[in-house]
Amino acid sequence: MRDILSKVTKWWAAGETFGLATVVRTFHSAPRDPGAALAVSADGEVVGSVSGGCVEGAVYELSTDVSQNGNPVLQTYGVSDDDAFAVGLTCGGILDIFVERVNQAGFPELGEIAAAVERGEPVAVATVIAGPGQVGARRVIWGRDGTDLEEPGDGWHTGASGTLGSQRLDAAVDDDVRGMLAQGLTGIRRYGEHGERRGDALSVFVNSFAPPPRMLVFGAIDFAAAVARVGKFLGYHVTVCDARQVFATKSRFPDADDVVVEWPHRFLAGASVDSRTVICVLTHDPKFDVPLLEVALRTPAGYIGAMGSRRTHDDRLARLREVGLTDDELARLRSPIGLDLGARTPEETAVSIAAELIQLRWGGTGQPLTATDGRIHHQLAS
Repeated sequence: MRDILSKVTKWWAAGETFGLATVVRTFHSAPRDPGAALAVSADGEVVGSVSGGCVEGAVYELSTDVSQNGNPVLQTYGVSDDDAFAVGLTCGGILDIFVERVNQAGFPELGEIAAAVERGEPVAVATVIAGPGQVGARRVIWGRDGTDLEEPGDGWHTGASGTLGSQRLDAAVDDDVRGMLAQGLTGIRRYGEHGERRGDALSVFVNSFAPPPRMLVFGAIDFAAAVARVGKFLGYHVTVCDARQVFATKSRFPDADDVVVEWPHRFLAGASVDSRTVICVLTHDPKFDVPLLEVALRTPAGYIGAMGSRRTHDDRLARLREVGLTDDELARLRSPIGLDLGARTPEETAVSIAAELIQLRWGGTGQPLTATDGRIHHQLAS
């Protein structure tokens, strides 16, 4: 949905009514993740994708119908025994797709959601997609709760708007959604008819629009430029930091969102770090990386990697133990950084780091697919 948000918001702002199809659940080797969306305007224009082409034609027709009649539909698409290439998924996966009608009257918050996403503010949309409640009911949850955020800027929203049918259900969903926003998660949550935690009669799809995760790259070297490039490609907000002003320049790191001239450990001590943050230490100089890693390994960052040879790694561990880091803290350090791909150039090294990030996110083996059995696509690992 994020990919098509600017386009559909223009339709919405112009007063148009359109059909919106969103992937809400996947099984096996489905080609798109939950949150992927396709929209069809009143005049037949289409934006986005829900399957990479496999079932787009069928979803297009269904979206057009829903746009006209206003009745939301939860549709499952899988392999078609009769004609897989016409309406089925040739990859063997299964998609659950929720199709709804969108316009200003039915979704008055869409413009504010788009503006919040543009500003990098967290917001989520919770929609009843199945069950005894009002299918299609929608609730927008802004921020987390207004108490655990950084100081909000102008226009920052907190709280929630809309209702899913009852105060108890709204309260249960609000709590879950704020946790999902903190992790950047999108998916289905199930409740009893009136919001009971142990129930599963009612399905609510939560589409999280969390700010992009951060990648902090320390060391203004050629390897950092390649890592910044691949980090941006993977969707991170990339910051490059180095104490040496002559090297830490925007012209040397055009793909980075921010280039900071500061001692790395000082910058990191004041930076916002959460469980989605990636820290790449490429300095391989003790006067930089030891104080930096002393700070990094005591943050909640999801990934902390450091460049260097195995000899450098052993020396680094000894120095970090001397400053008081425990074995549990040191166990979080991934060094030498990246997967064993035989990488040599900065670009190849950046690919090996990216490969490790992807492997850790999805729980892959890191082995060639030809040497493995079972499903190709993994569930979120952490």
